Amino acid sequence: MRVVNVAELKNRLSRYLREVRGGEEILIRDRDVPIAKIVPLSSTNDLDAERMALIAAGLLRPGKGKLPNSFWKMPAPRIPLKRLVEAIVADREED
Repeated sequence: MRVVNVAELKNRLSRYLREVRGGEEILIRDRDVPIAKIVPLSSTNDLDAERMALIAAGLLRPGKGKLPNSFWKMPAPRIPLKRLVEAIVADREED
């Protein structure tokens, strides 16, 4: 993993983005304090293009690990079938 300070990153952003495209991870420091990491999206598993676009836009975060067993013991939501169908139809009409 490459480590760079903010000023260096700003001066050579294109170069570092090329390295990220090549699979390199970049740790960013501000006054020698780590503040962020740039990682290639392809290293986040084999996600489909739509999910990768949502991740890149900041609208989705991929999950980490498995759900705890207690999740599956929780009661399922009770939604009347009519409301469920209306929600699906409305969602399809938005596209």
